[in-house]
Parts: sequence; C-alpha cells; structure tokens
Amino acid sequence: MWFDPRCPWAWNTSRWLLEVERVRDVRVRFHVMSLSVLNDGREGLEEWYREWLRPGLGPVRVAVAAEAAHGNDVLRDLYTALGNRIHHQRTPIGRPLYVDALTEVGLPAELADVADTTDHDEALLASHHAGLDPVGEDLGTPTIHVTGADGRLNAFFGPVLTPVPRGEEAGRLWDGVLQVTGADGFFELKRGRTRPPIAR
Repeated sequence: MWFDPRCPWAWNTSRWLLEVERVRDVRVRFHVMSLSVLNDGREGLEEWYREWLRPGLGPVRVAVAAEAAHGNDVLRDLYTALGNRIHHQRTPIGRPLYVDALTEVGLPAELADVADTTDHDEALLASHHAGLDPVGEDLGTPTIHVTGADGRLNAFFGPVLTPVPRGEEAGRLWDGVLQVTGADGFFELKRGRTRPPIAR
C-alpha cells in the first residue's frame, strides 16, 4: 500500500489492511507517496486544500529517509506512530511530531532533520511513481498493488472507507475487492461520500 501519512482515508485503509492480515494469508508492505507532489502545480484546488498541503512534504520525507536508512520494514511501525499522532492525537505537523514518532519505534531522532531538506526527494519521487503510475489518472492514496497467483500486477486506488471494518468483515471486504479489481476490464465503482473519515 502507498500512503501519505497525513491522508485520513489512507489511514483508514491501512488499518483495514492490518485487520485483513489477521484473517487472511496477507502480508502488507507499506510504501510512501505524497499528496503534495501529486498536486504540485495543479489548477483549481480549493484554498483550504492548498493550505492543508503546504506542510505535507515533511512527514513523507522523514518516512522515506527512515526507509532508506533502515529498510522497508520500518515503515509499518513508523506509519502507525505518525498516524496515531496525526489522526488521533491531532499533533501539529512539525519536528516534535517526527521526533516523538521516530523515538517510539526506536529510530534515530536525527531523521527528523530531513523534513525540511530535499536530500531524499529523488527517492520520494521514485516511490511515489512506482505506486501511482500503474494505477493511472493521478488518483492518489490509498493505492494498493497485489500480485496475483499468475504473477500479474493488480494495481488500484482505494478502497475509501469509514469506519474501518474489523475481523471477518475486513476479510470479506478484501475478498470482494480482489474479485472486482482482478476482473479484466474493470475500471471504476464509486459513490458519493456521506460522512467524514472516522479514525479509530
């Protein structure tokens, strides 16, 4: 799954996937994308969203730097530590957030220094495009890639959901998502959102 730590919809999807791991033979690997990169230079954005995007590169830069220094597996716990602070504790985006999250998962606090640098932006762009290019249409996060039994890549945006399904309900949704997205020629299934993301 490709995530931006600040996206509440990606957060819900990530919690669902961790729930799926408990009831299906699935192992989730997390990767970084950036909504700030995705929307850079895009016309017609609402002003509130443009403002929301402004501090967005810090968290993804920290995550990419942590992955570069300590391997992909660190993203699982670091994303959880960042997400709990962002989505549940409403901690402001900034160095204290990064340091607290890094410290919780046993990573060096100095990784927070990269939030305001471009040192890892090349790796960020590579991860971003690796996740989103197979999906197309600049769709964003959550983006999921699944390799089928036949070796083919099944890449898709979503699901966008709230609240987070738990237990066997999460497993049944996973089964259905794979069934639908794995169908040749399937492109879209959508309805209007009637509630905000419920982070829990």
